[in-house]
Parts: sequence; structure tokens; C-alpha cells
Amino acid sequence: MRFVLAIVSFMLAAGLIGYGIAQQTILATPDEVSVSAETSGAAPLTVISGEAFNAYSGNQTIRIEGDRRVVAAYGRTTDVLAWVGDASYNMVTLDPETGDLATESISGTEQEVPDPYNSDLWLESYEAEDELALTVKIPSDVSFIVAADGIDAAPNAVSISWPLDNTTPWAGPLILGGAAVLLLGLIFLMWAVHHMRRAGGPRRKPQKMPKVPKKARYKPAKRGSKASESTTLRTTVRFAVPTVLVSVLVLSGCTTSTSPNSAADGGVPSPTATSTAAAGAAATPAVAVRQIEKIVAQISAVSQEADEERDTDLIKTRFAEAALEYRLANYTMRDADDSIAAPAAIPDGPVQLTLPQQTESWPRTVFTIILDETDSTVAPIALFLEQATPRDNYKVSYAMNLEPSVVFPDVAAASVGTSRLPADSGLLRSSPTEVALNYAEILEQDVESDSYLDFEAEGDSLRVSVGLAVKKKEKAALSSTATLTYGHDLGSADPIAMATIDAGAIVAVHLYETKVAAPKEEGSAVTFSGQTKALSGISITEEGIKSTYGDQLLFYVPAAGSDEKIVLLGYTQGLVAASELK
Repeated sequence: MRFVLAIVSFMLAAGLIGYGIAQQTILATPDEVSVSAETSGAAPLTVISGEAFNAYSGNQTIRIEGDRRVVAAYGRTTDVLAWVGDASYNMVTLDPETGDLATESISGTEQEVPDPYNSDLWLESYEAEDELALTVKIPSDVSFIVAADGIDAAPNAVSISWPLDNTTPWAGPLILGGAAVLLLGLIFLMWAVHHMRRAGGPRRKPQKMPKVPKKARYKPAKRGSKASESTTLRTTVRFAVPTVLVSVLVLSGCTTSTSPNSAADGGVPSPTATSTAAAGAAATPAVAVRQIEKIVAQISAVSQEADEERDTDLIKTRFAEAALEYRLANYTMRDADDSIAAPAAIPDGPVQLTLPQQTESWPRTVFTIILDETDSTVAPIALFLEQATPRDNYKVSYAMNLEPSVVFPDVAAASVGTSRLPADSGLLRSSPTEVALNYAEILEQDVESDSYLDFEAEGDSLRVSVGLAVKKKEKAALSSTATLTYGHDLGSADPIAMATIDAGAIVAVHLYETKVAAPKEEGSAVTFSGQTKALSGISITEEGIKSTYGDQLLFYVPAAGSDEKIVLLGYTQGLVAASELK
């Protein structure tokens, strides 16, 4: 019996170890699945649908091959198609029946487009020579755009692969279990050999004369006796051990070799198409936080270089409206007078707050606040960014330093976004246009203004620096030689209002404050220095000079019917024009 147990153990060990090794060799499933396609034609763009990337689960590795420069970027599908516009392009999608990539050539009116690399619409963009391979994890509502340079044909070879889980978690336990059973078999074998040697082999007994058999007497055994129990136990053990071993062998041979993420028909899952949009979905925010961080970094780099070099062409690539006017005037003044300070630098981050407009059309608006970690004494800067068309980059239309003690209102999360209100909105306590004009009156009239009580005076540093008290001092200083006349008007930049959670709004307005200095008597002259002289190029005049200051003002305006006051959150003021009176 001991030899039988040893033989059965060896057979079971061989089965377990062999099956464990087979799981890692001949029964191993593929470690990835890949699909590919080649486009034809001379279209400058190729769009790869997000559905194709989500045919299988896991990270997606895309490989693009061409014979020249390769540019690839990904963004929301709606943004990608908006950027493509009327251009001809190749569309790569997933065929749900075959599981392969399908290509389609779509003709358009444009055969050449701008270089898509580093557009503000993309979440990420990449470039390489001849071949580009990268691993991403994008949802089904995000697509890839591929190009060479926007003029030449887009690279034509595209493949996407996904890793498959071909791990064999039972291979190790099976091999170890087989080794344990093998060791047990060796123990049975040594036990059997030892028992055989100890017994010394079979022994002959002397023959005895046969005896006359006695007449058999029937004596039934008692139920439950020890003899009966012992006989039954021995019989059960003899048959149970082989039966259990045979059962283990049979069951182990029936175990499947399919890995957790593999299909039962060969280890490769079938592709499944994914819907790209839900019915009735609300408009999405214009940008994601990651996009804004990238955009702010680029704006910071451009502004620092342009401010240092006074490069008017470079600054126009990232600034517009009131923010551009302010910097161009500063460049002109610094060309004439190096002692004039440069504009406040725009740091490259971190981005403290992002409030994008909730829209899928253009133009688009985003409000953001940036901190300067390198200098804690510098106030945070608030920017309003606007994108005119899908192919344009975001430009700074307003750039304002926040007040030191400002308490910012609650706004929607960046992943939700908010709505932009019109300049004449009646949903606010005062429309953005009224806010600009009413505040200008306060700067000129102070408590005499009809709107004085509508605005919060505490914490308003602009009133302290250019308010009525300062204007009176300036007039008194020139009273003997010249007259000063103050005025105001709406600036050239359109107001921007972004709704807050409490139905109020963050409002940016552009205001022109004018100051006319003229000689009191005919034949006398007025002299100028500093910024006015640098911008106008005039140091003395008998006619007088009109100076225009551009105010970029940021307010919190409560909802209509609210008892809260309008609060100045921040501002930037600077001389933007100066000319001799005619």
C-alpha cells in the first residue's frame, strides 16, 4: 500500500508541476492586442476617434509612422472637429463588427491648415521625426489629431495597442503544490522501502498436520462492537485514499487556463463600441484646468520676453484689448525713458482659480487667478482670457492686480464652468456698463456721487491713489500756472461678466480717465516730465496736453435685488495716451 501511495503522489506531483509550467509557456495568453490602419490620400490631417482608443480596456499605446515630421495631439472630440473645420481630413474609427480600424477620407474646402502643434485647444501635444509612439489613457469623448505640418499629407500609418493581463496567478501555487506532493511521495517511498527491509522479506512457517475442522457455529457480531468498527474503518481507508487522489487529478485536469482579463475563446477580449455623448448633455466648460496651466505658462513666457525686449509684435500674440493697450503704451514710454518701470510680470503659476465659460462655441472666455510663489509680496494677478476662434490662441484681454484684503466670492468648480453675462444684463444690481460709469463718478465726486453708497469704500485702494482728494491736490499745485480738467469715458474693451454661485458676477470693465492740463494765460506754457513727456514726446507746450489713463477694473457685483454692495476686487491703471491739444 505504501508503494501505491508513493506512485500516486509522483503522478499527482508531475501533473501539478507540468500544468503550472504549461500556464507560463504553451498555455500563456498574449500580452497585448493591437489594431492598425493605413490612410490614403493627401489630406493634411488625420482624426482618430476616441471610440477606437477605448475598444479595449487599459492604457492605450499609439504608434504613428510617416516619412517626415509627425505631430500628434489630443483634445475633446468637439474641439478637435472644430479646429479641423472645413479642411480635408482622414477619419479613423473602430469597426465594431471586425474589431479593426476603419478609415474614411472626408473632403473639405481647405487643403492646407496651420500647424496644429501646441494649440490651446489640446490637452497635450507631441512631435517627433518619422515615428511617434506614446502611451495615454483617454476617454471616449477625446480624439487624436495627427498631422505633419498642416501642408504636407498627414502620416499614413497608425496603430493602437492595449496591454492584456496574461499573468498566471495559479502557476506558482501549482508548482509549489506539486513539489510538496513530490516530497510526500518520496516520504511514502522511503517508508515503504524501510518497512520492507525491516520485515526481512517473506518467511516460511513449518508445516502442521491438518486438523479436523470443527463444526461452524453461527455467532452474529454485536452492532457497534469494536471488531465491526475496526473492519469498517480499515475498509473505508483503503478505498477513500485512492478515490480522493484520483478525484484531485481529475479536477486539476479540468481547470481552465484563462487569465482574469482574457476571453474564454483564446484570451483576447472582443472590442466594444462606446458612445461619445449622452443625450441632452449640458454644455461643457471651455477648457480644463490642465489646459489653463499650460496656457498660463506660455503667456507668462511671452510676456516676460516681450516686456524685457519691448517687442510689440511678440506681445500681440498673447495680449489684446485693454491689457495690450496698457503694455504697448508702456513699451513706448520705456523706449523714451529707461527709468520708467516695466509692467507687473505675469507669473507662470501656480493657478489658484480657474473659472471657464460653459460653452461649446466661440468666442470663449476664461477667468483665472495666478500666484507668484517666488515673491510673496506681489499681489495675485487676475486674468481674463479670450479665444476668438478654434484655431486662435487665448489672449489676455484684462490683467489686474488683486486688492490685498480682498475676499473673493464663491464660484463654480472648474469642471462645471459658468455662463458669461451680456454687458447690459439685468440680472445684476447694476449692469457692467453702469458699474464702470458709476465708479468713475465716485473717483471724481466721492461722496457727492449718486452711486457712492452702492460701492464698498473699505479696502478700495484706487480711491486713495486717484480719487477726489488726489485730484484736488493736483489742481492746487498747478493753480497758478495751468488748469486741470478731469473727465471719464468707457474704454475700448468690452465689459466681461462671469456669473458666480450666488447669482452675482465677477465683472471686468475698461474705463478711460482723462486729464487735460492747459495754460491759464495766452502765451504761457506748461511743462511736462515723466510718463507724459515720454509718451507724448512733448516737454513744454503752449496749447496744453490731454492725458488718458486706462483703468482695468475688477468688481464683484451682487444679484439684482441684493442689499450687498459692489466691491472692487482689483485693478491695473496706467497712462495709455498723451497728446497736445489742438
